[in-house]
Amino acid sequence: MVENMKAKKVCIISMGYMWFPVESGPSRFFQIAQTFVNSGYEVEVITTDFQHFKKAKRNTTQIMQQNYPFAITFIETKPYKKNVGVQRVISNRGVAKRLKQYLNQHITEYDAVYCSIPANNVAAVASEICKAHQVPFIVDIEDLWPEAMSMVVKNDRLRKILFHGFQRDAETTYRNCVAAIGTSEDYTARAVQYNHRDLPMETVYVGCNLADFDGGVAIHQQEVIKPDDEFWLTYAGSISTSYDIKNVIDAVSLCNQTLGESAAKKVHLQILGTGSEKEMLEAYVKEQHMEYVHFWGFTAYPRMAAALANSDVVINSFVKGAPQSIVNKVGDYLASGKPMINTLENPVFCRLVDKYQFGINVEPGKPEPLKEAILEYYQDQNAAVLAGRNARQLAETRFDRKTSYQKIVEVTSCAIDGKFC
Repeated sequence: MVENMKAKKVCIISMGYMWFPVESGPSRFFQIAQTFVNSGYEVEVITTDFQHFKKAKRNTTQIMQQNYPFAITFIETKPYKKNVGVQRVISNRGVAKRLKQYLNQHITEYDAVYCSIPANNVAAVASEICKAHQVPFIVDIEDLWPEAMSMVVKNDRLRKILFHGFQRDAETTYRNCVAAIGTSEDYTARAVQYNHRDLPMETVYVGCNLADFDGGVAIHQQEVIKPDDEFWLTYAGSISTSYDIKNVIDAVSLCNQTLGESAAKKVHLQILGTGSEKEMLEAYVKEQHMEYVHFWGFTAYPRMAAALANSDVVINSFVKGAPQSIVNKVGDYLASGKPMINTLENPVFCRLVDKYQFGINVEPGKPEPLKEAILEYYQDQNAAVLAGRNARQLAETRFDRKTSYQKIVEVTSCAIDGKFC
């Protein structure tokens, strides 16, 4: 508990990464807000009236009726249908404009502002206003824009032209912040990549709330039934261009071809989530008569936890060249206590897999080596149990938000006091 901090007020800004337990389970930024409150701070959360993951307007009345222990301000947001597209760019511009108006009226109420990036223009606007009023601005780096756009626009020169504004706003944000929190080591380092500042920085993984995860397992494990003749490989997350779910589907098909009809267990792929590629993949599975692939659609967090915990292996699937690092779902995968197969090439995450021995790194985009990795755990239960035990231990020591998010409070406290711990 931070002493004498009840008078200190922190504003937390997150447009695309803040959702509430009443919607689909707890998010990183909900937990951050809770951690500040539990440490004696007054908190205001600024977010949108549009749910990014569901691509739908929020039930703001229902959210407010929960009486969460912090103030909530909703910024009006124009809906969009895709993660990447002109509609979202236009929507973010409107959000940045309305946020600017709101902050100009309320900035003097805050002792610090803690803001996620992306959206870059939202973070840049907030950072400029904080700088003008000498309010400490701490940035939380959730993703790298425009770097992540390499999956959408392959040509480097064209990408630099199209996303020049993203780059400009990112540099504005990193120039104005007094400290940076990254969700992986390489994201954290991005804050000083071009400005070479001597900036206080910490890496705090997205992680998960183990108590919430375990609670979901306890409530739903009896309804998530895995038949004795099924070996479950489970993916949970967005079904979009970065994640190469088709490669996983093809690998599962190869697994069952290798095992043959007489196998005591067949490999079944459980896909939890939704996204732009879902309909195409469902059609592909139907055309190929793949009876071992199951689409769950959007799955509420507690039931997702039970599905992961009842699986045999979890998979962190990405396309070749994907720019992501330690993504949101990793904390939940580790919490499940199941071995992980990883096709993300990011060296930071690959080293984490090897160091803590909770899974196998596999080259992306090739179903044959992925098949071999799946069958390795299928055939060696001892190896699977050991990797799963290592995964859960890592979740408890470095990915549990209840303890790891205290570092965010410490950094913010130092920023308010004009010093760093």
